[in-house]
Amino acid sequence: MNKKQFWNTLDHLHSYETKKTHPLLSGNIPGWTTLSYYAKLLMFIFDKSRIAQKGGFDDNIFAESSVGVINIIESIGGSFHISGLEGVRKKNGPFVYIANHMSMIDTFILPGITLAFSKIAFVLKEDLLEYPVFGTILKSINHITVSRQNPKKDLKKVMTEGSYLLSEKGCSIIIFPQTTRSMDFDISSFNSLGTKLAKRANVPVIPVALKTDFLSNGRIIKEIGTVNTNKKLYVKFGEPVVVEGNGHKAHQQVIDFISQNLQKWGSLVKGADYG
Repeated sequence: MNKKQFWNTLDHLHSYETKKTHPLLSGNIPGWTTLSYYAKLLMFIFDKSRIAQKGGFDDNIFAESSVGVINIIESIGGSFHISGLEGVRKKNGPFVYIANHMSMIDTFILPGITLAFSKIAFVLKEDLLEYPVFGTILKSINHITVSRQNPKKDLKKVMTEGSYLLSEKGCSIIIFPQTTRSMDFDISSFNSLGTKLAKRANVPVIPVALKTDFLSNGRIIKEIGTVNTNKKLYVKFGEPVVVEGNGHKAHQQVIDFISQNLQKWGSLVKGADYG
C-alpha cells in the first residue's frame, strides 16, 4: 500500500481497516515478530535519516515514511482500525489534534493520516531531537519543543510558536498532553495545553483516541518494548470541538472522548467512571 492508495481510502471512507494477512513466518518462533519489527523499522529509519541529512525530508517524504511504518506493522501481522475522519475531512483544518500517548508508534503513524488533510507540526520533548538517527528526522519536520521542566516557559513557547503555525502557516498541531507515555489513561496527568492553544489561535480541537499497546514500553529502555500482534491498533478521531469561554468544557469533551473509546477497547482509564 502506498501513500496515494492509503489517502484515497481515508478520503472516500473516512476510515481504514487492515485486510488480514498472514506473515511469512508465524508467531510460533519466540520473539520473532518483535525482532522482525525492529529490524525492518531500523533499516527504514536509517534510510529516511539519510534523506533528512541531505535536506530532502519534506512533507511528502514525511507522509510516505509514516505510511511505510504502517506497512511494516501490517507485514509482521499487526492490524489497524482507523475511524472518525468525517469531521476532519469536512472542516479541513487547521486543528489542534489532542491525543493520549500510549507508545512510540503514535508518533510514527499519525503523520500518515493527518497529512492527508493539512500540514502538521508536533509538540515534542526537546530531548527527542538528540536521539541518534531518529532525531535527525525530527529536526526536519515542523515542531515545537518543550522541556517538561519549566511549565510556564513551555506554555509560553507553545502559545507563541503554535499560534504562529496555526494562524499564519495553516499548520495543524499534534499534541500529547500526558506527562509520559502510558498503557493506561490517567486523567489527572492530562493537561489542558491543547485547548489553551486552540483558544488562542481560534481553531477547533480534534480529540484522538489511540490504543497502540501492540508495542509495549520497554522496562529498561522505554522506546524498546515487545510486539504483540494479538492487539489491534486503534486510532479514532472525534468531531471538531470549538473552544469557548475558559476552555474547561472543550477539555472535558476531549477527555470524555478518549476515555470512553479506550474503555470500549479494553484499556484502563484512571480517575473517572464511565458506566
